[in-house]
This record gives sequence, C-alpha cells and structure tokens, in this order.
Amino acid sequence: MSKTKIVVIEDEPDIAEVIRYNLKREGFNVSLADRGDAGINLVRNEAPGLVILDLMLPGMDGLSVCQQLKTDPLTRDIPVIIVSAKEEESDVVIGLGLGADDYVAKPFSPRELMARVKAVLRRAPVREEQDKDRIVIKDLLIDSVRHEVRVAGKLLQLTATEFKILYQLASQPGRAFTREQLLNRVVGEGVVVVDRNIDVHIRSVRKKLGECQDRIQTIRGVGYRFLDS
Repeated sequence: MSKTKIVVIEDEPDIAEVIRYNLKREGFNVSLADRGDAGINLVRNEAPGLVILDLMLPGMDGLSVCQQLKTDPLTRDIPVIIVSAKEEESDVVIGLGLGADDYVAKPFSPRELMARVKAVLRRAPVREEQDKDRIVIKDLLIDSVRHEVRVAGKLLQLTATEFKILYQLASQPGRAFTREQLLNRVVGEGVVVVDRNIDVHIRSVRKKLGECQDRIQTIRGVGYRFLDS
C-alpha cells in the first residue's frame, strides 16, 4: 500500500523539520517547500493527498497560495490545513472562506497536528461510505429525507434553519466552518444576515441535542466544527 503524500509549505526550518519528522513517523511521504510559489509548483507536480500551509511566507503569502490552489482545477480538491499564529485569526477566517479544510494555531503540539491530518484525510472516505440521506454517529441520527433528528431514538424538534446548520456541520465532521460559510449554505449567498445570528441558532441546536451537544465545537474567532469521535 503506497504512502500518502503530504506537501508542507513552511519557511521556518525548525518548524518544518518538526512537522516532517512527525509525519514520516506516522508513515506519510513528505515534501517540503519554504516559499509560496515553490509550494504551488510542488503541489501541482506531486498531487499530494494533503497540504499543510503556513500563512506567513516570504514572497507569496499563504492566503494567496491557498487561493491559487483552490481555484486551480488540478489542485482544488486537495485538502489544505492552515498553520497560523494566534494573532492571525482574521487571516484564518479568510483562508477557510477560500476553501481550506482546517487550521492549527501556533504553537501547536505535534500530536494535535497529526490528529488534524488524520481527521482531514479520513473525511472524504467517510463521506463516500456514508448513506447520503442519513448520518449516523453513535446515538445521533440525522435523516435528510425525513428531515428528522433523533438522539438515542428520541425525535428532536428542530426548526428548518437549525436542521440545515446541524446537517451541514455533521456531513463534514472535523471541518472548521466560518459563520459566513454556514450562513451561505443555510440562507444562500447574497442574502444580508448578521453572521452572529448563527450563534443564536447554534445555542438552540446544542440545547436540543442534549447529551450530544458537545459534538458542536466552538472555534474562537473562527466559527464551528462537528466532532464525530
């Protein structure tokens, strides 16, 4: 079985080496680039299974790299994990809006990064195997045909908006969504809605989920993700 290729675009040698070492220890095939333009070329040439992208890069910054990767038909389906310093939260939101799949804040533990990598790589196969009309995660059942949500067999009374938000999050577990992304998927692009309204809906969904409410995780300064484990 061939190893999954991962391209790491990081200009700090010490951090790049820590990432490379831990990825290789987990059995991944790793290629490094220390500039944005070089990273794009590497991704195009090697077609990796995942890209780990630093935001602060010399020359072309990480957001520009992410935008190019996500608009190029050859690379747009390759998952991207952003690595950023905490003061770059606004850039993280932009990166997720451009199509990045997740992010890890510096300083990070190698264990956390490896967990994020495995979760992102696991996501696509899980979605393919999942019944497209039903999401089942332990005691939680979400049925898009019946428009029903059940926890341990008990039917929950969700509004249409609450159902859409929960279904969007649960259909891509582990992925970080900004508030704007969730709103666009619920009410459609171009509709003027204050993005903090999503927080009100999330609070209501959590309350109704009861024992499963902790599956919806708040990402400070960014938005939300759904935990499937």
